[in-house]
Amino acid sequence: MRSKFIDLNALQMFVAVAEERSVSAAAERVGNSQSAVSQSIRQLEEDLGAVLLDRSHRPLHLTAAGLTLLNRARILLSDSAQMRSEVQEASRGIAPEVTIGLVDSFAATCGPAFIKRMLEKTVRLAVRSGLTPYHGEKLFAREFDIAVTSDTFEGLERVGHRRIYSERFIILTPRGSGVHHINRESLQRLASSTPLIRFNPKSHLGSQVETQLRRTGIRALSRLEVDTADTVVATVAAGLGWALTTPTCLVQGQQYAASVQVHLLSDIHGGRSLYLLHREGEHEKLFETCYAAALGSVEDTLMPALKRLAPHAADHIELATASDE
Repeated sequence: MRSKFIDLNALQMFVAVAEERSVSAAAERVGNSQSAVSQSIRQLEEDLGAVLLDRSHRPLHLTAAGLTLLNRARILLSDSAQMRSEVQEASRGIAPEVTIGLVDSFAATCGPAFIKRMLEKTVRLAVRSGLTPYHGEKLFAREFDIAVTSDTFEGLERVGHRRIYSERFIILTPRGSGVHHINRESLQRLASSTPLIRFNPKSHLGSQVETQLRRTGIRALSRLEVDTADTVVATVAAGLGWALTTPTCLVQGQQYAASVQVHLLSDIHGGRSLYLLHREGEHEKLFETCYAAALGSVEDTLMPALKRLAPHAADHIELATASDE
């Protein structure tokens, strides 16, 4: 025999009868007549080939088959309602379920504002933070739908990107260290006399800093390596050395910023950019939504914080526009 499809309306009437333990009360609850509800239950029993209600008792009792159906019906009706909601929300540009990877410095500074914007455009949102090198791999493996990261992963096929902002490197020294203007010559003197606090070279930012030092020809004393931006600022504030870092990382460690001096590099140019990444041909509408949310969060949180902590460093951040490719 060919299997018959189960009518969701019939299931809804059955659940109402099972929960109310009365056909009349169930009919009132679902807005239908008693005869329609009774007929629907009998048709459901016929379709399933099982008696669902023990009609010899008042109030009505469920049979073992009826109890099994009740448990399954509740799940099916809930899933059906969720499906309807997700389809309707998708038609309005709301994504059903999204996983986004955020590089640590962005997550710690712009993350809350970014997440708040994205919650308005998603039914369920999962956010994962960590070091940049893992983001491309997870995006390619479909563990992430979108990623905010400092590497474009040009070697990965079908991974598209758009720049959010760029920032130039800055120098941090302990407050009162006597260091003022920083150029190539004074930076070499600093590096020769004071230990450099290195950022984890396995991170993308750490490797970018090391590349910048090599390009500049700076040989630095090194005794300490840390793996978070706020620890970099904290250890500089404690007088343990100096650091080459970014304005975003300064904001990430802002609780220690009062004890550090921020220096701009006058004749040394270098820095990093943050990008929004996605798989090309997928989630195009979501990508545009994420991009607008990322730009807005930088404008609303990162820039005001940086202007408060180190106004002269705010010009070291160049924010992209929504039309940038």
